[in-house]
Amino acid sequence: MSNPFEDTENGTYLVLVNDEGQHSLWPHSVEVPAGWRIAHPADSHQACVAYIEENWTDLRPRSLVEAMDRAASGAPGS
Repeated sequence: MSNPFEDTENGTYLVLVNDEGQHSLWPHSVEVPAGWRIAHPADSHQACVAYIEENWTDLRPRSLVEAMDRAASGAPGS
């Protein structure tokens, strides 16, 4: 059996997102892991990569972005 994570030419993929806003390219045939949700439905590898490149422009985890924003504004908890 071939590795579903490496079938970039013929495989069907999903784009997953976690609570931190991090994205993952995920084979459609593999169960979505806990803590992740589908952000882009089953599509070609190329289309999913394009979605990630367009939508995940800040690679910092959401919690880090929020902490940095609090620190910059002088808000409590910074």
